[in-house]
Amino acid sequence: MNSSRTEGCTLTGALSVTTSVQDAVSVIHGPDGCAHHNLSLLHALHFDNDTVVIPAILSTSLKEQEIIFGGEKALEDTIARALEGNPGAVFVLTSCVAAVIGDDVQAVCGEGHRCPVVMVPTGGFLGGGFSDGVRSALTALSGLSQGGHQSGMVNLVGEKNLEYEAEANYHEIARLLSMLGVKIQLRFVRNIPVSAIGRLGSASLNILRDESLTGVGSALEDRFGIPYLPSFPVGFEGTLRFLYQVGEVLNIESDRAISVEMAYQKGVLEHFSDLKGRSVVIRQCGQPSGPVLTELLEMFDLELKDQGRQLALPDPLPVGTAGLSRMLSRWRRVMYA
Repeated sequence: MNSSRTEGCTLTGALSVTTSVQDAVSVIHGPDGCAHHNLSLLHALHFDNDTVVIPAILSTSLKEQEIIFGGEKALEDTIARALEGNPGAVFVLTSCVAAVIGDDVQAVCGEGHRCPVVMVPTGGFLGGGFSDGVRSALTALSGLSQGGHQSGMVNLVGEKNLEYEAEANYHEIARLLSMLGVKIQLRFVRNIPVSAIGRLGSASLNILRDESLTGVGSALEDRFGIPYLPSFPVGFEGTLRFLYQVGEVLNIESDRAISVEMAYQKGVLEHFSDLKGRSVVIRQCGQPSGPVLTELLEMFDLELKDQGRQLALPDPLPVGTAGLSRMLSRWRRVMYA
């Protein structure tokens, strides 16, 4: 079974972003079923990642009367209830029902409030899925930043908050950047307060989690003049290329960092040299892995078979050298089981 955490409705994708803003409340403008399903899903996935999180979600609880006569009054009341807790912001996400009945959600959000009330359009019934919700939320929340002078630091844009190795991937990116003397300014959006989003427009480089966010990267570049890299690094060669690309954009000499990383990669290959020459069955959980799988097959002289012990090439692909090392460790356990 494909257990990818990047599938599902637009609303779920957007909530994976908005609920990661620590002092904000997410209001779902729709029936209670939408809120219950997503609250339960997000809580379960966070718990599965050893994190006890109860997402701050409220519902406008639309029923037959609001669906027939309009739900704007219910939305106004729910926003007022959210504001009672003095949040840093309120994010209003539209369900399929709200999108179909045509409530003017933007007008309700635009009324005078004591903190930002931001509409995130997520009517998935009208087209879109999980990834569209992520992009919609990132774009909407970027409106909370007004730009600024470039700091020489980088933003990480669109980390996958529901993936198993989100923190491990963050630490790998931080490790690679530190080799170039570069710091991370903002994780947009992962476990940050509303006030931090104001720094979004003052970075010198945006690093997107993956290429599905290219539209977001382009929009941020158009608005703030910040260039972007299209994805976190995958594969041994991809990791070296990542160091070179960051150096090129920030005008930093990267030769020494690349040499150090090549030595580290050589150590990883030697550590897992017992895997060389094996016959394996590769199970790809997501999109075709292309160059990464080819690279691994060549480096370890692996022969693909149709039957035998299955080795998983996960979705998303492992990030950086450290991610590959963790995956190879899992492969070794399967081979010797």
